[in-house]
Amino acid sequence: MNKKEYNDLVNKKAPHSPILKNCAVAYLVGGAICTAGHGLKELFLYLGASDKDASSLVCITLIFLAVLATGLGIFDNLARFAGAGTFVPITGFANAVSSCAIDNKSEGYVLGVGAKMF
Repeated sequence: MNKKEYNDLVNKKAPHSPILKNCAVAYLVGGAICTAGHGLKELFLYLGASDKDASSLVCITLIFLAVLATGLGIFDNLARFAGAGTFVPITGFANAVSSCAIDNKSEGYVLGVGAKMF
């Protein structure tokens, strides 16, 4: 079997992913997360926080919500649906760190959670 026959066989057997649909869903979900963050910032500004404090509160709130969703198993389902749309905002970083910590919890807090979190 030569290289062309092999590539043809692989292309025939490999599942085809709908690239345009995946990009649109990632764009919409990532945009929704960013829009929610902007809404939170406007809420914090309305409640009297300074611009710098409101921005910090938005980051903290989004990280907390992403970690909570990861712990409850909600974030994984959203990530399967949205793909890169959940990875790009700050929520993707929070999920990456917290999921490693949750996976290694059985090894202890220092050698498991603390050492393998990052």
